[in-house]
Amino acid sequence: MGMGGRVTAVLGPTNTGKTHYAIERMLAHRTGVIGLPLRLLAREVYDRIVAQRGPSVVALVTGEERIVPERTAYWVCTVEAMPLEIGADFVAVDEIQLCADPERGHVFTDRLLRARGLHETLFLGSDTMRGAIAALVPGVGFVKRDRLSTLTWSGSKKISRMPPRSAIVGFSVENVYAIAELIRRQKGGCAVVMGALSPRTRNAQVALYQNGDVDYLVATDAIGMGLNLDIRHVAFSSTAKFDGRRMRALYPQELAQIAGRAGRHVENGTFGVTGEARPLDEEMIDAIENHRFAPVKKLQWRNAGLEFGSVERLVRSLEAPTSNEWLTRARDADDVVALKTLSEMAEVRDRIRGPQDVKLLWDVCRVPDFRSSSTMEHAGLLARIFEFVKGGRVPSDWLAKAVARIDRTDGDIDAISKRLAYIRTWTYVAQRSGWVDDESHWRGETRAVEDRLSDALHARLTQRFVDRRTSVLLRRLKQKETLVAEVNDKGEVTVEGEFVGRLEGFRFRQDASASPEEARTLRQAAVQALRPEFHLRADRFYNAPDTELDFTEQGGLMWGTTAVGKLVKGGETLRPSVEGFVDEEAGPDVAEKVKRRLQHFIDRKVAALFEPLAAMSRDEQLTGLARGFAFRLVEGLGVLPRDAVAEEVKQLDQEARGALRKHGVRFGQFTVFLPLLLKPAPTRLRLVLWSLWNGLDEFPESPPPGLVTIPNIAEVPKQHYTLSGYHPAGTRAIRIDMLERLADILRTKDSRAGFEATPDMLSITGMTLEQFADLMGGLGYKGEKGERVKVKAAEPPKPEEPQSTAPIPEEVSVLAPPPEPEPAAEGEEAAPQEMEVFYTFTWAPKPRFQRPERGNRPQGDRPNRGDRPQGERGEGRGEGRGDRPKREGGDRPQGERREGGKPKHGGGKGHGGGKPERRDGGKPQGAKSFESRPPRAEKPIDPDNPFAVLAALKNKS
Repeated sequence: MGMGGRVTAVLGPTNTGKTHYAIERMLAHRTGVIGLPLRLLAREVYDRIVAQRGPSVVALVTGEERIVPERTAYWVCTVEAMPLEIGADFVAVDEIQLCADPERGHVFTDRLLRARGLHETLFLGSDTMRGAIAALVPGVGFVKRDRLSTLTWSGSKKISRMPPRSAIVGFSVENVYAIAELIRRQKGGCAVVMGALSPRTRNAQVALYQNGDVDYLVATDAIGMGLNLDIRHVAFSSTAKFDGRRMRALYPQELAQIAGRAGRHVENGTFGVTGEARPLDEEMIDAIENHRFAPVKKLQWRNAGLEFGSVERLVRSLEAPTSNEWLTRARDADDVVALKTLSEMAEVRDRIRGPQDVKLLWDVCRVPDFRSSSTMEHAGLLARIFEFVKGGRVPSDWLAKAVARIDRTDGDIDAISKRLAYIRTWTYVAQRSGWVDDESHWRGETRAVEDRLSDALHARLTQRFVDRRTSVLLRRLKQKETLVAEVNDKGEVTVEGEFVGRLEGFRFRQDASASPEEARTLRQAAVQALRPEFHLRADRFYNAPDTELDFTEQGGLMWGTTAVGKLVKGGETLRPSVEGFVDEEAGPDVAEKVKRRLQHFIDRKVAALFEPLAAMSRDEQLTGLARGFAFRLVEGLGVLPRDAVAEEVKQLDQEARGALRKHGVRFGQFTVFLPLLLKPAPTRLRLVLWSLWNGLDEFPESPPPGLVTIPNIAEVPKQHYTLSGYHPAGTRAIRIDMLERLADILRTKDSRAGFEATPDMLSITGMTLEQFADLMGGLGYKGEKGERVKVKAAEPPKPEEPQSTAPIPEEVSVLAPPPEPEPAAEGEEAAPQEMEVFYTFTWAPKPRFQRPERGNRPQGDRPNRGDRPQGERGEGRGEGRGDRPKREGGDRPQGERREGGKPKHGGGKGHGGGKPERRDGGKPQGAKSFESRPPRAEKPIDPDNPFAVLAALKNKS
């Protein structure tokens, strides 16, 4: 561009509207070019101008992107890509203070010295450039612009206390990612902006922040170059950076450039430090707040008059010195280093034939090292490209394979970032004129791959550093919008479509994967959204039928499969109280409604299952001892061990017992109980109510229904078995009602002479003979094991031969041994006889304690005689014999001896199964062998009792 027109330097700190002013001035001309320091900023300005003038007249030219319509009037470019010879009416260069940058300063200095518009030229930047511009640009005018807002130091803050709309600045990818991860855990997420991001990814990340999806931005110093964001606070995580060669402290003007992003337009901003960064000194703070910095004294410069006669002459021209006191020769940039490296490669030198080859080599060396690889690795790639281009074009099949290897969106952030760097290389190559066949195709193809990778990178960044659930809810809460909650049939709660937890009954269980900061947000959003749901659910629960409610064996109260409360100890055993599981946020009305419904349920459940006890309590005809015994039954929830109430039972007369029997009370030999309360449902509730009343931490569980016996575990208290409806005996515990049926059968047996187990006994208990022997041992019987020849069952008589009904002669006993088998014939072996095992049971209780001397025994302190119960006869056969008028023999088992015609245990008082009284100096009656006792002629022989018949035959002999 030739010299001419008005040249103006618009200088001032950040947030003075310089870029906006330049765009207005360019659009006031017919044509114009504006150069910007970053590809990201170039894209932002391009979008703004397109929005005003349309895409048909606006071009975007960067190293990797080239959009040039046929009727282009306005060119938006990176500084390196500015077209210098198109003769535009207007030219502007932004961030002109980068003339002093060691890496890229020589490019900006070249534009300062040579880029001119036909009618107007603007240089935008810091006021520190005033002296240098005045010295190097004759006739330049200056316009000073003041900051529109105030910038203030706010000190050091932890990231956990960082205010919303803050930007945290780091100077390495690792540092940026670490800060972003910390903010995600503590604040719900952040956007990430780095210079290495593609414009598409950067724009998507910026949109997250600008739209309010996140309140925090983590960025490199790329945000200092004109990105216009709604930032209120800038925090430096470090005040030093690696400049490509060494770690160095940031210059004051660099700090000011970045800090100046805080406070846009007329809104004030603050800056500070965080993490391990040390607070800035007072002098530095004052300089940043008041925009006072040392003026730039030297500008980076590189000779623009290049000579392409040979590689050596090109290198010498690039290294040419300057005599201008304001300029200093720039250090070798990446393109010069690449040129020197390639010039030493024989395969490259051999291909250079003239100035055109040297110029082509220089163009190839200017391909940026997007991959940040080593010098030799980058040089190797450039040598391959030079070889292709020197021969004509980069082969399409080779380029297609290279692009295909990159065109993958799987992997993590680092993998996708690396592929983006690789595709940017081929995008740059495709933008060079004449380097590839079908340029438009490859420009579109590489652009499409970059877009796909950019979208994938944005998705990975968002997935890793943004909790969209928390960010969405935070935005809604901040905007005070009404949140909509939904609860599905699984209890999963979503607020504004985001999963926040589960609603279990009337308690909200928020997502456990949330961090502490996220948890507070989730709780706040969920509570606000669930208030209507709590009331609706409480109404449904209050109107639900009792069939939908239940109690657990540990006292929990369930609505379907959801716990909604628990039972607690009440004023009486049969009147427990309830406690509802309701969140405090649901409100007192919901809590009261839930508690009232639960109380109604358990009251009706107790009344239904324990109706016999309630009826007995209300019966006014029960008086005296009967009423007292009824109270004991209510206390015992319908089941009382006989030995625990033996004295009370003795004192009950027949009238009292009859009154109690009308209410279903059964006086068994082992247990006094109400049979209706032994069913599974009352038993289950009885265990819960008893455990509540006694303050147990862990309630005993009821046995599965339908079992006649269960294991007798030594660690389980006997009372737990009784409450469960079982009586421990041996290694098993037998159901109370089945035990009483067994006792009815045992009462008909001679427990002194001995008896064998009958099929009825085994059928009642559901046991094998060995198991039954163990059970009988637990009940106080001694079992003697024996073997005998098994008698085969007699064949049924033939129909035409009726059985004889004649009486059996006295000399022929029904217990006579079977006829001996005929001896086997000589030479034949005798057939083996089948043997069977049998047990003979006799009453032999083990004493529980050392009996005191008879003379020292106090009146009324009669010890319990062994384990055999002293109860009455059970229901059914023999029911209530102990309550009938006294008769000789009392309620004793058949075959028990009498003395003087009197009941041995005070006849008629329920001691039929008790131990016989002592005589002959305390020796138990019946201690002698059965054969040594004299016959009792007064007692008739029972022909159905084989043992009685056998004893009679022996006496006669």
